[in-house]
Amino acid sequence: MLLIPCPWCGARAEKEFKPGGEAGIVRPLDPDALDDAAWADYLFNRANPKGWHRERWIHALGCRRWFNVERHTATHEIRATWPMGETSPDDVERGK
Repeated sequence: MLLIPCPWCGARAEKEFKPGGEAGIVRPLDPDALDDAAWADYLFNRANPKGWHRERWIHALGCRRWFNVERHTATHEIRATWPMGETSPDDVERGK
């Protein structure tokens, strides 16, 4: 069983959470200015790396808050979790 550490509730079973896709996707400032190909790219194309990846998750059966997770897609190891809108712990260490 995968244990996901919620920033507010602590480590809980994966069944309490729902994934929300790739983290850090920024909505275009002027969507009307995009052609169909650019709009489709924004809506549907996501990174699918083998390795470390940042995702959004919601603690659906707990505090019902969204947060970010840095997870290895092959091993499911979780390196960090942090609240939405905050800087990741790794970025803080690197001075970003």
